[in-house]
Amino acid sequence: MPIKPENAKLYPPDWKAIVERVRSRSGNRCEGSPAYPDCRAANGEAHPVTGSIVVLTVGHMDHTPENCDMGNLRHWCQRCHLNYDKDHHQRNAYQTRRRGKAVADLFAEAAGHGRSEMSA
Repeated sequence: MPIKPENAKLYPPDWKAIVERVRSRSGNRCEGSPAYPDCRAANGEAHPVTGSIVVLTVGHMDHTPENCDMGNLRHWCQRCHLNYDKDHHQRNAYQTRRRGKAVADLFAEAAGHGRSEMSA
């Protein structure tokens, strides 16, 4: 997954070298995920299941960019990475939607449409 600009500061300065070590370990193939442990899709080739061109990325097992221990990092194809991160993405999406609702509630109250004024 591409690194979001706002998260770039969380990664160590030698991130590119770390990625190269992971690439070397994996042989430039997907290392498999819990859902697809035997996946060995090769970077730049058609994925054997999805047919899409494989772009390998380095994923953090604990979703913590600062934790770059090699045991915490996996070289994954899109299918393995997205599947592994699905619960994490779902929680983030929920929090993002919730923040938006909280802001909307705040503006409703400021405009005199909040529950506290309507129930008074």
